[in-house]
Amino acid sequence: MEGIKVFVKNQGKRYEVELDPSSTGETFKFQLYSLTGVEPERQKILVKGGQLKDETDLSTLAAKPGQTFMMMGTPSTGSSALERPKEKMKFMEDMTEAEVARSEGATPAGLVNLGNTCYMNSTLQTLRCVPELQEELQKYSASSGPNSSQFRLGGNSLDLTSSLRDLYQQMSETQDGFPPMMFLNALRTAFPQFAQKSKTGNGYAQQDAEEAWSQIVSQLRQKLKIKGTTASEGESSTQQAAEVSFIDKYLTGRFESVLECDEFAARAGGEEAVRGEDVFLKLDCHISKDTNHLRDGILGGLEEKLEKKSAVLDRDATYTKQSRIARLPKYLTVHFVRFFWKREVQKKAKIMRKVTFSHELDVVEFCTERLRKQLVPVRDKVREIRKDEEEVTRARKRQKMAHKQEEDRQRELKAEGPADEKKLVKDKQGENKDGESEMTDAVYKTDAEYDAERAGSIQAAKQELFSLIDPDLAKDDGANKSGLYELRGVVTHQGASADSGHYTSYVKKQGAMDGKTGKRKEEDGKWWWFNDDKVTEVEAEKIETLSGGGESHSALILLYRAIDLPTAAEVQQ
Repeated sequence: MEGIKVFVKNQGKRYEVELDPSSTGETFKFQLYSLTGVEPERQKILVKGGQLKDETDLSTLAAKPGQTFMMMGTPSTGSSALERPKEKMKFMEDMTEAEVARSEGATPAGLVNLGNTCYMNSTLQTLRCVPELQEELQKYSASSGPNSSQFRLGGNSLDLTSSLRDLYQQMSETQDGFPPMMFLNALRTAFPQFAQKSKTGNGYAQQDAEEAWSQIVSQLRQKLKIKGTTASEGESSTQQAAEVSFIDKYLTGRFESVLECDEFAARAGGEEAVRGEDVFLKLDCHISKDTNHLRDGILGGLEEKLEKKSAVLDRDATYTKQSRIARLPKYLTVHFVRFFWKREVQKKAKIMRKVTFSHELDVVEFCTERLRKQLVPVRDKVREIRKDEEEVTRARKRQKMAHKQEEDRQRELKAEGPADEKKLVKDKQGENKDGESEMTDAVYKTDAEYDAERAGSIQAAKQELFSLIDPDLAKDDGANKSGLYELRGVVTHQGASADSGHYTSYVKKQGAMDGKTGKRKEEDGKWWWFNDDKVTEVEAEKIETLSGGGESHSALILLYRAIDLPTAAEVQQ
């Protein structure tokens, strides 16, 4: 059949198109895509009787030469024509090893086990998932006086922070297993306990990953300084601009505690409760016969029994120390206290009990009353927005299903003949109470319309959420402002004691970096499993199997990160 020259108007422009009556609406849409850059699924072409469907036979339009059609829709890229790539395409075989390692979809580097060093490898891989840490390490240079070098004055011990900086840089340039020899030497020099020899005489002894974590973090706390904005009330602007420890800003929280004698006689005699403040680098999850979930263990760790002399009673008495969190860091470390000293066997035995934990952690109930009041409005709004998004997604799925069913029904009736087409028209017509006929066609939204509505609602929700952030918390960009955390890393232990077995780590995959926006793309929900130099991609369900209950891999350290909240820049946009 001979083609018909028609015109299509879109975004103020007029395009000449040859319409083939023997083809379908889908073919016509692809013709327009090549001219306008508007993807077929985003096109809304108005024809007599409604919108042009993909399966519509174009001969039924009875189009005439020179006829003009109206098309609504814009390209998803914001461009009306195909453009030449701004950057020259680079093939894998032309890239260096470092470029391949940094490319999208690359497998991160593992760490070679140098002889019972899995405790260190798993710790380093988990800490590496903190992007702010990697960024600040790149700016770090050891200051050891006028002859600054890798070595400290008065000895040949390597600077641990410099070694960590160099190690992470080297790991970013390869996908192979990397031997962390320099960092291991620095760790054993700074902390000789990790240079302990095995009792069998063969090589070095296995160590506790939690001890390695604590020592590395404590060293970073001393060495890695940044410009700080965290400040207590009443501090001057000069003090606020002073350097602070990176660890204090991003990984350190603060407790407010009350210490009180358990005996009524002491309180009746005038002994007052002692109030105090302490900082913490991790929350301990104590495990007892009643501990089933992470929440139970954390609550247990916030209450402590102490024996000390009472001035009023003039003898030793039992005191209870109740602690609540007054500052939440952006990154929260949780330690499962699974190891204890077993006198009979003279080693750290392991508590095998299963203790579950979630991918999202709500810590509001562990906070002081003042902090709770600051966090609750934001936390509740986040949950409300999530619920609304779920309802919109379900409604969209229902509409798509109903739309498909209606299209299938119309197609079947048209295929059966004219009599059934008349039945279709009658089915579409309804009688109202006044006897007037009305069309009951459902109005179905396109994906483009849904995306536009969603973008608008997201922006409105961001503005409302941002307005709920407490002004005092907003000044502290290293703090959690909602009380909600998402799980980012897990250090696991397999075996029956801290001095044996095997450590590995799991780190959640980050979305690929978008070169145009400078922001990360949406995550796929999968995780990397680092088993020394072996790196494997696993599903999120694998994390749920790490709750313990035997000698298999069980979580020892959890690293949580505060959920993302809108920034001032995002709200202004």
